[in-house]
Amino acid sequence: MKNYIVSIPNSIINSQAFIQIQQINEETLEYGLKLLEKDIKTIIETRDEILVSSGRVEFGGGIITKIISNFCDSPYILQDNYVETINDLIETFYYYKNETMEEISDDELIELMKEYFDNRCQGDLELLRYKYLDKIAHNIKYGVSDYLNVNGDEE
Repeated sequence: MKNYIVSIPNSIINSQAFIQIQQINEETLEYGLKLLEKDIKTIIETRDEILVSSGRVEFGGGIITKIISNFCDSPYILQDNYVETINDLIETFYYYKNETMEEISDDELIELMKEYFDNRCQGDLELLRYKYLDKIAHNIKYGVSDYLNVNGDEE
């Protein structure tokens, strides 16, 4: 049996991601948020760097568009901090995707991030990462059945 490695040029993947992100602008305009062409390129470059550093692979812009779509209505994201926040959320997503050992689906992780970001963290990414997501990852690694218990009451 032969092993075949399929190689898809990064430019094709990034072109697809670019189009997907550009299309999400229609949804985000309702919240006063718009990504310019240079912003989209920056986000894709950030995603590519994060994928390499985290040893992950992604085809298209699926995670980026899910994050944008879920977070665009946050009261803590404004046009002035939009690109930086999306980049930070993408980095946070991939880091905790690894840290939770794939035990949480992409959608669940994004939903948890959004819930904590908007409510308990009030837009503070450091608090999101180092208090809540770290605790969830810790709980998963150590087999705590209620891994969402972030209050420190271990079983």
